[in-house]
Amino acid sequence: MKALVAVKRVVDYNVKVRAKADGSDVELNNVKMAINPFCEIAVEEAVRLKEAGTVSEVVVVSIGEKPCQEQIRTALALGADRGIHVEVDGRPEPLEVAKLLKGVVDKEEPQLVILGKQSIDGDNNQTGQMLGALANMAQGTFASEIKVDGDSLKVTREVDGGLQTLNLKMPAIVTTDLRLNEPRYASLPNIMKAKKKPLDVIAPADLGVELNSHITQLGVAPPPERAAGIKVEDVAQLVDKLKNEAKVIS
Repeated sequence: MKALVAVKRVVDYNVKVRAKADGSDVELNNVKMAINPFCEIAVEEAVRLKEAGTVSEVVVVSIGEKPCQEQIRTALALGADRGIHVEVDGRPEPLEVAKLLKGVVDKEEPQLVILGKQSIDGDNNQTGQMLGALANMAQGTFASEIKVDGDSLKVTREVDGGLQTLNLKMPAIVTTDLRLNEPRYASLPNIMKAKKKPLDVIAPADLGVELNSHITQLGVAPPPERAAGIKVEDVAQLVDKLKNEAKVIS
């Protein structure tokens, strides 16, 4: 069984994100980049399935400019077998990403596709669901547990009321939640081995996809500074401020 895992290049979650001085975008110069944390969980799950003998090959795909090959190599060091880089300029929106991934799915024909539930930069939580619709594949989102049983996939997912268990016919798509697993660290020998693993670079045209963005970014600005708190003399003053200043009660 082949598993396809999508990974995204994002600002490292330990880095404080800053807007550019002109407000045109996020400042990325000299900023540490990493695999999106939810995508890292997806890679870990695919590698664990391979180690268990369930998956025979783990293919990692990333969509973006040339530097995202660094994150593909990281995924290869974590245990993936080969990488695919769909080279595009800028940052494609979720629908464009889903269309490109659908092209890769058609080409690779994996039985299992694993994505992070969302990226920590856009926080859209859309790509997995859009891919499921485009590829007409069963999907289990927000997975906290995955079990493969023959050609079926049992996915335990987190919902508002607790846990929900789905039984999916493969091929299927799964998006990962935080509690699915704890990603490993890449060892130095595996980092060196990853440099020799195959990494193919393709263009959107190779997948029959024409990119047409529908979103225009107008500007980026930091959130307003939080005002300092105050002390109130008594409950009456607190109620007055909540009612007349904060307007959270009537």
